[in-house]
Amino acid sequence: MGRQLDGAILSLSGDELWELLEQHQGEAFYTAKGLPFTYEIRGGEMFVDRRSKSITKATFQRALERVKENPEKVTGPKSLNVFGAPYVFALLWKLFEDVTAG
Repeated sequence: MGRQLDGAILSLSGDELWELLEQHQGEAFYTAKGLPFTYEIRGGEMFVDRRSKSITKATFQRALERVKENPEKVTGPKSLNVFGAPYVFALLWKLFEDVTAG
């Protein structure tokens, strides 16, 4: 995602990623364009306060696989090529930073 990612990040499973997302729901995040958003998880769906449609757990799993396949090519939301990409990218980037730092 624009820089080398820590090996621990690339070894996360989709379920582990979803657990991280569950732990951070309700917190404020920002898209690449600087738009603030929060989210809530209900079951296998994420509801972002700026969208009317949900983003599914499967969407995050697809995005994670794309990052794992070629992290250098994931340079922005569009490169993920998934529904809700601005939010998915923002969350992946922030969570990856947090896991790498801590």
